[in-house]
Amino acid sequence: MTFTVWHIVAACAIAATVAAVVATLRTRRKDIKKVAYMMDALEDGELNFRFQDNSRFNRTLNRIRTIFEKQRQAHEQDSWTKLIRVLTHEIMNTVSPIASLSDAMAKSVDENGRSEMDIKAGLETISDSSKNLIGFVQTYRQLSGVAKPVRKALDLQEVMDSVIALNSEFATSLGASCSYSPQEPDLMIYADEGQISQIFINLIKNALQAGARHIGISAGMSRDDEVIVRVANDGEPIPVSAQEQIFIPFYTTKKEGSGIGLSIYRQIMRNHNGSIELLKSDANETVFELRFR
Repeated sequence: MTFTVWHIVAACAIAATVAAVVATLRTRRKDIKKVAYMMDALEDGELNFRFQDNSRFNRTLNRIRTIFEKQRQAHEQDSWTKLIRVLTHEIMNTVSPIASLSDAMAKSVDENGRSEMDIKAGLETISDSSKNLIGFVQTYRQLSGVAKPVRKALDLQEVMDSVIALNSEFATSLGASCSYSPQEPDLMIYADEGQISQIFINLIKNALQAGARHIGISAGMSRDDEVIVRVANDGEPIPVSAQEQIFIPFYTTKKEGSGIGLSIYRQIMRNHNGSIELLKSDANETVFELRFR
């Protein structure tokens, strides 16, 4: 078979096209890996990465990372501002009456040590206020001092059986039920049993206090081999205005709540290289999702 110049040119063009397609596919695979790495980093809150190659795609990824970094800094600044405001408010509300009452008691005592005020009642008031302030500070210490997890392999079924049993009496008294439905058998997590159990116990308790009649816990594996646990309930939904703030320290929608529970749970999950998020909360159900890596 005789090859003409046109045959050679066509063959070269086809070879160049194939080479370009292969190179493009390789580049796309690298780009996909970069996006996957960036998404994992963003999910974990690790924003100290930057792609070095000065390609347009890398510059775009770096811009996205910068945007997330600015948003996180703004959110953290807002959280700290709210935290300081709460701390200042609580401390001033306690210290101001103590200072005022102490000053009034001192002025009421004459040169002979007699007082027109009931010294005992005043001291009891000061004592009670001081104890309340100490309790508040201890609550703050609890938030900032979550113990390092002692992790071991745990059978998730056994953990859930124990958690549900601990809440069964409270649930029954309210006419509510709680169930666990794994999507596959023999799910295991590597975690601190006490810390993780406490998270689930309190999520169930909070749901019951919100008027839930059924709490459904499900679990399964993700494509990335994460164990995903979802805790759903049909109680009163969390107000829309509060849904983005419930993990902020000392923020609470309860009249007598401390506002540190969910903050501690998020810190515990981060210490486990995992996460806890509110997926939804509406008239139908409220769903929290925990991910274990």
